[in-house]
Amino acid sequence: MVEKVFPFIGWFRSYRSQDFKADFISGLTVALVLIPQSMAYAQLAGLPSYYGLYASFLPPMLAALFGSSRQLATGPVAVVSLMTSASLSPLATAGSEGYIAYAVLLALMVGLFQLSLGILRLGLVVNFLSHPVVNGFTNAAAIIIASSQLSKMFGVSVDDAEHHYETILRVCQAAAHYTHWPTFIMGAAAFAIMYGLKKLLPKVPNVLVAVLFTTVISWAIGFEHNVESRLDAIQSPGARSDIEAFNSVVSAIPAAALERTRLTIEVEEANKNKDEARMLDLGHDLGVVNLNMERLKNQAHQYREKIRGYLFQGVTQPDGTLLFYAKGSLPEGETGDGRTWRFRLGNNPLDTEHLLMTGGGAVIGKVPRGLPAFTIPKLDMGVMLRLLPFAAIISLLGFMEAISIAKAMAAKTGQRLDPNQELIGQGLANILGAVGKSYPTSGSFSRSAVNLQSGAVTGLSSVFTSLVVVIVLLFFTPLLYHLPQSVLAAVIMMAVIGLINISGFVHAWHAQWYDGTISILSFVCTLAFAPHLDKGIMVGVVLSISVFLYKMMRPTVTSLSRHDDEGLRDAVSHGLKRCEYVDLVRFDGPLFFANASYLEDKINDRLMQGKKLKHIIIVANGINDMDASGEEILSILVDTVRSGGVDISMSGVNESVMAVLERTHLIDKIGRDHIYPTMEKAICAVHTHTHSGSAETLCPLTTVCRIS
Repeated sequence: MVEKVFPFIGWFRSYRSQDFKADFISGLTVALVLIPQSMAYAQLAGLPSYYGLYASFLPPMLAALFGSSRQLATGPVAVVSLMTSASLSPLATAGSEGYIAYAVLLALMVGLFQLSLGILRLGLVVNFLSHPVVNGFTNAAAIIIASSQLSKMFGVSVDDAEHHYETILRVCQAAAHYTHWPTFIMGAAAFAIMYGLKKLLPKVPNVLVAVLFTTVISWAIGFEHNVESRLDAIQSPGARSDIEAFNSVVSAIPAAALERTRLTIEVEEANKNKDEARMLDLGHDLGVVNLNMERLKNQAHQYREKIRGYLFQGVTQPDGTLLFYAKGSLPEGETGDGRTWRFRLGNNPLDTEHLLMTGGGAVIGKVPRGLPAFTIPKLDMGVMLRLLPFAAIISLLGFMEAISIAKAMAAKTGQRLDPNQELIGQGLANILGAVGKSYPTSGSFSRSAVNLQSGAVTGLSSVFTSLVVVIVLLFFTPLLYHLPQSVLAAVIMMAVIGLINISGFVHAWHAQWYDGTISILSFVCTLAFAPHLDKGIMVGVVLSISVFLYKMMRPTVTSLSRHDDEGLRDAVSHGLKRCEYVDLVRFDGPLFFANASYLEDKINDRLMQGKKLKHIIIVANGINDMDASGEEILSILVDTVRSGGVDISMSGVNESVMAVLERTHLIDKIGRDHIYPTMEKAICAVHTHTHSGSAETLCPLTTVCRIS
């Protein structure tokens, strides 16, 4: 009982000193991969990069301690990070305090959902996400993730559009206007190092080598080059005018937002008081404010794009300050400093006394030293209700990814897995991780593979991984300052290459054409609806359930004949003749309210078409269950068939269906002598008297008779 609550106790039954050494080395190796990866995935989630480290010191340890897999490496992963960004983008600006608070709250909700499923032993709920849906979604997510990093690779900034493909078009337009080539070279070099080491020296931690190399180069060459300047140092009247207009528009947005909040509260009060006239007035005012908000946001976007498009050359003054001239318009006799300068701006007004100008590339910057404050996330029911669908999807997706990885490793190690215990482990990792400012996490395929290959014996390796991350947070964060953003983009792009699996579509199509279609449609819809990724998943789930319901409502009903292998097979699909006097009808599926009338229709069709038909044998091997509706239709069929001068029997009735026949006394109506254990015995029993006086020389039930 104690081991059920604390499964990690089982690790130490036969634990040896060499196991401790193997776990320590594995934990250290995984940590060297996890630290740069986690920072990259945090940015993918729309969070400051160091939040990836916060998500890497409690979740790996807790998931290992309370899960069932001993080698599963938990932490930030690409798909869950992308889903986090998609969930929170409509609620707050990426990277803002509100956005961070919602991300932590989302982790708590995901953890509670997973823990509840685990405690209630409902791990099978994950089956609602079929393999074709997950394959289509994962391939689309890989493309979305990789393309979302293009702006960092090219060193450009754009506003997010309503659809992901529109954002990518904006990135391409911005890159065509200006690409910061040192940024691109840094990212490309990191990609080349990781790819080359993976092929040539697979045991070397390629991500760590790429990060260390590019960080040192970044520090040595002064890759980041920012200066603060006054507005009057900008020698471009158009740029100064646009900045002032931008500040005016952006400053008006908070006041409009406050007015919208006030009117929303008044609408709710009027609704409670059932004051319809007041509700109409307030509804009109609220509509006007919303239109004004949209107008202001659109204007801010246009000014932001225009300001980002300005390129300057800097001219050093005697006092060491810089004057900025539009590129290509330096005054005669002046020499530029050799850099191309751009404005750095976001959603807030620009400080005209301290304009941030950048002439280099973007780096991680300052990472707070020390562990985050441990606090319970603030619970806001309104926000939680909006996040609930996303929390459920992330919970199921994250668990499906984790359990798939765990099963693959268990097949190699021979370890026994408990999916519900794994849910509990993942749930506790997210719940307690949220207390330590983590965003949603899951099992990582790449890091789990590293953990297994490094010789991890127990989950103690993940405990060592967490300890290494804690040491980095406490002592080594200043070393991360010069890490280029484009290198983290390359880390993400390299990681998601493994998610692309074209053969998954082909395999699904070969299995069933409709599975292949569902997989392709899930892929297309996820791409089309991005960044609203939940819609792509929901389309796939709805299609899967629709196909399932259709198959349940229209199961296969076929007539059997003797085949070359001496078995009884589907006459139509094998090109076999059917017996004119005995129809051996197989029904593949449970007989219940949704498909009972379908069986009735198929039997009636056979009665209408079979002029010489004397006996129908219902092969019930595929009927694994029967409800009251199915029993009622079967009773009606017995009456209908026998009233037409045709007899009816059943073969291969299992225990559960037989129990229904006994309880309803339908077995007496059919006749106990009309219930046969096998098809062969049924044929032997009815064949002689049904074929007496017939002109049929060879019976398709006893002899192979092909349609010529």
